[in-house]
Amino acid sequence: MKHFLLVIMLTITLQTSAIEPWKKGGFETGQYRNLFVEMGYSSADVDAKLKEVFNDVFYGPNKVYFEVGDDMGYISDIKNHDVRTEGMSYGLMIAVQLDKKDIFDRLWRWAKTYMQHHSGQRDGYFAWSCRTDGSHNSDGAASDGELYFITSLIFASNRWGDDTGINYKAEAQRIIEAIQPRATRDEMPPNFNMDGPIRQPRENASYLIDPTTRLITFTPDGFGQRFTDPSYHIPAFYEVWARWADDGRTDYWMDCAQKSREFLHKCINPETGLNGDQCQYDGSEMQMPRFPGRQQTEGETAAPRRNGANNFRYDSWRVPMNIALDYEWSCADIEWQQHYGETIQNFFYSQGINTFVDQYRTDGSLPEGHEILQAGGFRKLRHSIGLVATLAAASVLCSHDKSKEFVDALWNAKHVPFDDGYFDAYYDGLLRLFAFMHLSGNYRVIQPQ
Repeated sequence: MKHFLLVIMLTITLQTSAIEPWKKGGFETGQYRNLFVEMGYSSADVDAKLKEVFNDVFYGPNKVYFEVGDDMGYISDIKNHDVRTEGMSYGLMIAVQLDKKDIFDRLWRWAKTYMQHHSGQRDGYFAWSCRTDGSHNSDGAASDGELYFITSLIFASNRWGDDTGINYKAEAQRIIEAIQPRATRDEMPPNFNMDGPIRQPRENASYLIDPTTRLITFTPDGFGQRFTDPSYHIPAFYEVWARWADDGRTDYWMDCAQKSREFLHKCINPETGLNGDQCQYDGSEMQMPRFPGRQQTEGETAAPRRNGANNFRYDSWRVPMNIALDYEWSCADIEWQQHYGETIQNFFYSQGINTFVDQYRTDGSLPEGHEILQAGGFRKLRHSIGLVATLAAASVLCSHDKSKEFVDALWNAKHVPFDDGYFDAYYDGLLRLFAFMHLSGNYRVIQPQ
């Protein structure tokens, strides 16, 4: 009888701890939660599930990873028939997290060979979209790609060293110098603070980080420099750069991390937890002239965009998981992040945990018509597994009972085509894999070995 009571008490204790967020992050503790195990799944089942989800993305019949020759490989957005810096940099992060050096090196060689510019105004940046033969669909960069490339390369340097065929640290530093160009130390005036304002050594330089706000740009050149994307904000990545990029800008990157956290407070609806796909640097909605493409005249008013860019949709799905990552690694904004996690889960729970759709206006109302962003030739609202995944990852922030239901929903979700044939092996698949990494404690700060 006593043994039975001890088992009951232990079970209650485990169930309670499963919804009690931690107070310190991985940078400080080097520890990570296996939330699946805390919520009752066995370690063996969790390991098997993570392996299964990884194989779905990289080796299964619906894989998005393809090897080329003896030493290259790429990840393709199958439904859009291209290779994107988004997917390539995600693949690098997954590979370094799971200690898959061959995959990492193959992806990096392909990205460096075909996507990275090696001269001209965009030197060091990456073409955000290429065909699978390596030719460019677009020469411009999308800022999130460079963000992940740098962080993944630093982690690769920390994990495998720089003398195994690729100097990962040097490759990361090359991108950093491209995204935030500055004069050399020899050109600086005496006593200049290298962590202070960034200087511009070449004409018309492109900035991944807006020099005024220290927030990441939507794109580092052109119109995209004027605004940002909330899903590009991962403050803990800057903390990685501050610790191990060895570029002399430690204080600068730590300030970028803080500015990014402050921005997230401003761009997220406090009632629903929803954010738009894009927004101004002050967190307000995107504005545009009444006649797109034409400069506004004096006195002409701008109107909120009603093409859906101010709505919660595909890019926005990543925000819950990004905030969870910052919490897991840094725990630098605990109170707000925990409140955010429960707010956004409460909203989607109110929509039906098995029936919520994947696009909303930030006030929680449904978009209409042209506001709905199409994917793969379909323009419709769905219950997408990519969003199921990121909302489950947010459970690491939460202490309410609903969090387990979101975790269970991800565990039980089947990544299969919809009834009309639509299937996203790429974006849904990658977000699903990231969520399983988060919730199993396999998305970590990789410190120097």
